[in-house]
Order: sequence, then structure tokens, then C-alpha cells
Amino acid sequence: MKMNTIVGNLWFDADEKGVTKVSFTPIEESENANQEILHLAKEQFSEYFAEKREAFTVPLSIQTGTAFQQDVWQALIAIPYGESRSYKEIAQAIGNPKSVRAIGQANRVNPLPIIVPCHRVIGQNGQLTGYMGKKEEALQIKKILLELEGVKVNHKNH
Repeated sequence: MKMNTIVGNLWFDADEKGVTKVSFTPIEESENANQEILHLAKEQFSEYFAEKREAFTVPLSIQTGTAFQQDVWQALIAIPYGESRSYKEIAQAIGNPKSVRAIGQANRVNPLPIIVPCHRVIGQNGQLTGYMGKKEEALQIKKILLELEGVKVNHKNH
């Protein structure tokens, strides 16, 4: 399912358990995609972008990732709307303080961006870094998402 948003088009896929993928680039919807869950996801994204939703409650079905990546993604879900954390703080939160670079890699392969809010992770100095790689367009998306949530983006926010 495709949706036009303030950060460009988003594509979704879902199985019988929940949303399996959110992408900023086109993906093919699986043959047995759960249309009910896809419509719920689209509705919740519409509310999020209209600043009427702070947390997603649509069921998720994360079928990828190592145990470490899954731990990182759970730590991201715990970052409250309107707040940010540094890579170092996420590393400490998962009990692996030396894994700062690996946190960035886990964010890069996050299958559910925005729902699993990797955009809320910023550099130690408060700078925007590493959203879906270092492309300028990607950092602009991160900035838009943080500003939508009321996060000031060029200094420490918490």
C-alpha cells in the first residue's frame, strides 16, 4: 500500500500478524498482505502526520534482524514522542555501551521506520546524523519528523 506524506511517498506491507515493512522507496506488496492492517497503518500514519497521534498501536510483525538489532529496535520504541536520544544512550539502554556504531547499523536496516522511531536517534552533540545512510534528502526527512514532534534539532533535546 502506498501513501503520500509530508516526507514523500511511503510504502507498507503486512502479514496476518501485523505491519512487516515501511519503506521510503517502492516495495511490492505481498500477495497475502493483510489489507485490514494496511488500512489501519495508513490511518495511523495520517493521524501522526496531522499531529493527532503520538504512538502507533497498529500490530507489528518484525521478521528480520539479529537479536542485537531487535534489542535496538525495542529501545527505539521506548523513546517518547517529542524526545531524542544519542547513539550512546541507546547503547547504554540495551546494556552494550561499546556498541555505538552497531546501533547506527541497526537503525539503517530498521524495517519499520517512523513506527520504530530511528529518527529520534541523534549524534552525541545534538546533530542530525545517519538517517538511512548519509544522504542529504534522508537527513531532511529526519529533520522534518523531529520538528513535527516538536524536537529542536541542532542541540541537545532532553
